[in-house]
Amino acid sequence: MPSAANKRLANQLLHRIADATPATIDAALEAAYHPDASWRGSHPLNEMTGPAAMAANVWRPLIDAVPDLERRDVILMGGVYEGHELVATIGHYFGTFRRDWLGIPATGRIITLRYGEVHRMLNGKIVQTTALWDVLDVMRQAGFWPLGPSLGTEGLWPAPITTDGVMLDEQDPAISAANLAQMRHMQVTLGDHGDIATMGRNAMLIPSQVDPWHPKMMWYGPSGIGATRGVQGFVDYHRMPWRKAFRNAIDPSHYIRIGDGNYTATGGWPSLTTEHYGAGFLGLPATGQLIKMRVMDFYLHHEGLIRENWIPMDVLHILLQMNVDVFVRMQSFFRRGALG
Repeated sequence: MPSAANKRLANQLLHRIADATPATIDAALEAAYHPDASWRGSHPLNEMTGPAAMAANVWRPLIDAVPDLERRDVILMGGVYEGHELVATIGHYFGTFRRDWLGIPATGRIITLRYGEVHRMLNGKIVQTTALWDVLDVMRQAGFWPLGPSLGTEGLWPAPITTDGVMLDEQDPAISAANLAQMRHMQVTLGDHGDIATMGRNAMLIPSQVDPWHPKMMWYGPSGIGATRGVQGFVDYHRMPWRKAFRNAIDPSHYIRIGDGNYTATGGWPSLTTEHYGAGFLGLPATGQLIKMRVMDFYLHHEGLIRENWIPMDVLHILLQMNVDVFVRMQSFFRRGALG
């Protein structure tokens, strides 16, 4: 079972980092992280080691861009996987976008940065962070969109309908284990689905595919895909386009697969490797490339079924492997006519 003390500690450390100023960020990171801790996150931040690198590449630029930055968790949970104690969170960084960030022009308005994060704890310190931040959504809010329209609905990820997502206390281990088993059964059932060419949409709506999900289920995807309602919305606006585009998925080893009360979470680095063989996903043609996907899934189990599913995903990294460099497109857009 996860340590409630570790969940509370991680909560304090992460909020201290988000509340830091340029003058205090180094001390906040040194207090939170082991000197050799690894940080891996969404493109273009990617991977680095040690608090100094995190300060220089991740936090000081973000704090400079959003001086009134604050962290708003909507889920905070914990668990032990393969001997590692983990604290997993989703939510939004929130504040006023005063200066450019990662080349994205500042708007002077409120900005929200969706995150899914997993922090591995050891002896009171974070030794590894995996942070999938929705950078594409910040671009959207800044007025730049490099893709075709999202099939789902864009916007903030809401907190769980049960309003109990931030769990700083220990949860019932029997409930945690039962929900973890339900989540794994659902994932295996989805993975067992046959080739799209022979089974099609109707096969995605048979009882074995539908039964784990609540009738009012919500699926909250990243920017570029958007949110969907109900199993049919999930199938039509995400699963069908996804299955048409990708095949022969290889499921690598996960770094998290946990249950904590009524919540479960899973993720890998990457979560899967798959061949991009069909057109349509994100409005793009097939490339034939092998694509590595950085994805997390967080689930709420409610009324005996899976009610809500939040999916932090590194869409910019997927696009880069599909020969689309969104940062090049963005700079071309904002600099248009600047030298004329």
